[in-house]
Amino acid sequence: MANLLPSTYLTILVAFLAVASGVIFFQIFRTRKTESQLSKLLSKLSKEKGTAQDLYQLGSIYLEKKLFNQAAVYLKKALRAQDLEDTEGFARISNALGYAYFAQEQYDLAIRQYKEALKAMPKYVVALNNLGHAYERKQLASQALEAYEKSLKHDPKNSTAKRRADSLRKRLAPSS
Repeated sequence: MANLLPSTYLTILVAFLAVASGVIFFQIFRTRKTESQLSKLLSKLSKEKGTAQDLYQLGSIYLEKKLFNQAAVYLKKALRAQDLEDTEGFARISNALGYAYFAQEQYDLAIRQYKEALKAMPKYVVALNNLGHAYERKQLASQALEAYEKSLKHDPKNSTAKRRADSLRKRLAPSS
């Protein structure tokens, strides 16, 4: 029994180190992939104008890296790109730009972008959730609740909208 305890500890330690190594390897692989995409896009855009999709991808990478100012620059360029013709693409880029503004606590600009996304795609649930969240940050509870309720109308199983709407209803309910 005494010999079993050290070997059990050693087995647990080796298993823990194997899992930690796997997680680290995955992170390195993911980071290298992102950096490779970033490098290719920057190289391409330095040689040519680039498409709305290229600019959106670059903005998305910067969002992922939490470089919100740089993301906003490329997402604005994507919105102005000549080849941006589909409303879904416009809505997704506007939503992403709204997120970049939101992350910088520029809630009025974020709200404007979310509304632009919703003009293009009125049933865009992610933009509705984001709009509700921005309204909450601005302390506009009734507008936030309205956004979450619209989101639930289009996606009744939306757990984020359900949770936030329930919380807002409780907060807005008159006390007896």
